[in-house]
Amino acid sequence: MDIAYIPSPSTGVIHLGPIPLRGYAFCIIIGVFVAVWLGNKRWIARGGKPGTVADIAVWAVPFGLVGGRLYHVITDYQLYFGEGRNWVDAFKIWEGGLGIWGAIALGAVGAWIGCRLRGIPLPAWADALAPGIALAQAIGRWGNWFNQELYGRATDLPWAVEISAGPNRDAGTYHPTFLYESLWCIGVAVLVIWADRRFKLGHGRAFALYVAAYCVGRGWIEYMRVDEAHHILGVRLNVWTSIAVFVLAVVYFVLSAKLRPGREEVVEPDRSGGGDGKDKAEADDKAKAEADDKAKAEVDDKAQAAVEATDAGPKDSAPALAPRTDTTVAQGAVKADLRKPAVDAEAPEADKS
Repeated sequence: MDIAYIPSPSTGVIHLGPIPLRGYAFCIIIGVFVAVWLGNKRWIARGGKPGTVADIAVWAVPFGLVGGRLYHVITDYQLYFGEGRNWVDAFKIWEGGLGIWGAIALGAVGAWIGCRLRGIPLPAWADALAPGIALAQAIGRWGNWFNQELYGRATDLPWAVEISAGPNRDAGTYHPTFLYESLWCIGVAVLVIWADRRFKLGHGRAFALYVAAYCVGRGWIEYMRVDEAHHILGVRLNVWTSIAVFVLAVVYFVLSAKLRPGREEVVEPDRSGGGDGKDKAEADDKAKAEADDKAKAEVDDKAQAAVEATDAGPKDSAPALAPRTDTTVAQGAVKADLRKPAVDAEAPEADKS
């Protein structure tokens, strides 16, 4: 009797001429776009500006990819630095191998840099992006299906995934743990959206809820996996990591609710009023340019007034000086006339004597 199962792709790459299109990378790219799209909508609803989420994602995504790869290579170093292995394979990210813990940790560093440059609080941005990250993980897990990885114990359930024979794997049907995690992440996204609307989560609590809820699912899904992994006290390393991160997320959620209840009133300050980094410099330059233009206009006005006063000066002063000159001359003539008869009158008397 034929057993129902989910078939796996015969190949994880399709060549479009010389260009290889890899299913794993394609799923990650789609997930990033979905996360940014949903995060942008939530950010605008919180009072933020369109495009801010994408601007910060430019920092967060590359950091996250590097962090995810580093975590995978460090925790599974034997795959790249063991006997007969080629360390160059550690750079072949398209072949799979991204650790969510490293991606979130180093991605947060990139997001912090972006938030600092935009002058906005990192927790508010993380709250807006939280459900989008969960959906991005849900989509990205299907990249594991293309690579025939991330499966659990053998099973004959109708939804088992078929795995073909290959390096470090046997042909058969197994629990599709990639599918379980994908569905769990969709549930986490729905939970965060509902809780955020119901309780008005703020100051990073929506993100903390996402982290805690994801860790719960990752713990039991990780326990089902049969691929090679490091163990501590008989338990897979990622199970311990899930427990530790879950505790940290819950502690943050509780303390944040007590210390900073409610939600941020303003998530993105008006950039025209100042800001950090580039925005503040641009605002200062603009204000300085406006002040320089105003000062130049005042100088031009004063210069124009001085020119007009110079042109009008001789026309106004000439009539004023002319009457004074004529009057002076006339008065001198009168005085001369008055003195002249006196001289003429005295002259005959002198002759008579």
